[in-house]
Amino acid sequence: MKHYDVFGVGNALVDILVPTEDVFLQKLGFDKGIMTLVDAEKQGEVLTGLEGRKKELRSGGSAANTMIAIANSGGTGVYTGKVSEDTYGEFYKKDMENAGIVFKTVPDPQGHTGTCVVMTTPDAERTMLTHLGISTTLKKSDIDTDLLKASSISYIEGYLWDGPGTKEASVFTMEESKKNGIKVSYTYSDPFCVNRSRDEFVRLTREYFDIVFCNAEEAKALSQKEDKLEALKFIAGLSPLVFMTDSANGAYFAENGTISHVDGFPVKPVDTTGAGDCFAAGVLFGMTHGLSLEKSVRWGNYVASRIVQEIGPRLGIKLMGRQDEILK
Repeated sequence: MKHYDVFGVGNALVDILVPTEDVFLQKLGFDKGIMTLVDAEKQGEVLTGLEGRKKELRSGGSAANTMIAIANSGGTGVYTGKVSEDTYGEFYKKDMENAGIVFKTVPDPQGHTGTCVVMTTPDAERTMLTHLGISTTLKKSDIDTDLLKASSISYIEGYLWDGPGTKEASVFTMEESKKNGIKVSYTYSDPFCVNRSRDEFVRLTREYFDIVFCNAEEAKALSQKEDKLEALKFIAGLSPLVFMTDSANGAYFAENGTISHVDGFPVKPVDTTGAGDCFAAGVLFGMTHGLSLEKSVRWGNYVASRIVQEIGPRLGIKLMGRQDEILK
């Protein structure tokens, strides 16, 4: 029996959540609804422009959001990411632990903890400006193999596939998982991640991934097909188990090439931040707690439906113990 359900690896970023309007984004010149990497100076300019608006801090990063939602569902997990010995780094560690996740890292006294300004417009779209900071210095020596061996599934985010050190940490986690009979799950994270590293992602999917998480746009980018189901079939030919979200249409999953669809929960979204992360959390919780794949996806859809009704990627309600009630 494993001690932890999931061993997560990703960027450790403090999310700075702030509401804004379309006109402000247009003035900035950034594409709405996606994540853009910026330097500290540009991020500082944006924060200056947002002066006076209500801001909230959260420990974040895509895989971190997933881990926190797993704990909220009643699961257990370990998270590895890199922070600095600064105020944001101290906040990050304490916030993760308060959420119920073991946060394993060796703080670096150099540099600054990464931050992500998450701007949400009235239509619930979120636009993210990310300064990765010291999170890019994560390396394979940061991976605690004892904690990994005590976990059922490893979960790695595609955003790490940018720097040589973070790539090395990702592959090391995959290889150690394979050696120890731990299933490797991976999220493609964003279409821009796929487009920048498509050939490598195809190879990784074929060689390492037991479980893939993606949305329809990421699937299309990887497969280079316009039809979402054709895109899913392509990925299903590379990995035995694929989960693909499709916004309000719920989600699809492909097990050994056989595709199934699971309806979503109709809600009116106020902020889509963390929807895909929470979907993955629900599925991983279900898979590590004896639920069927269909029920795991249904739970993933439910967790995602709850997060889009809140501002930010952190659930304000506890879902632990509600699975029977929701899935009956």
